[in-house]
Amino acid sequence: MSQLTTHILDTTRGKPAQGVSIVLYSQQEDAWQERARGTTNQDGRITDLLPQDELLALGTYKLKFLTQEYFDQLGTTTFYPFVEIVFSVQTQEHYHVPLLLNPFGYSTYRGS
Repeated sequence: MSQLTTHILDTTRGKPAQGVSIVLYSQQEDAWQERARGTTNQDGRITDLLPQDELLALGTYKLKFLTQEYFDQLGTTTFYPFVEIVFSVQTQEHYHVPLLLNPFGYSTYRGS
């Protein structure tokens, strides 16, 4: 498992959101640099966004969840074509950033 993991739960359907593309960026001064990409599995998770032995440098990061395509495949109108979650890496421990998603709202928290 990589140092950074994520998952998406579609709270409207009560099921994991499979097939959602997610992009990891690191903040470099006033710009964002892409670091990694992945797609959620059948359980709505990405456990290998980073190589297992790669540690993120301390700093600010962003996960961009490309939700429009997911909702398009379901034939569902959404207010959010994407969701961006910005967070701070302050230690070398594991970081889990979940997304609870529905077409008209979302929430997140620091998972374990």
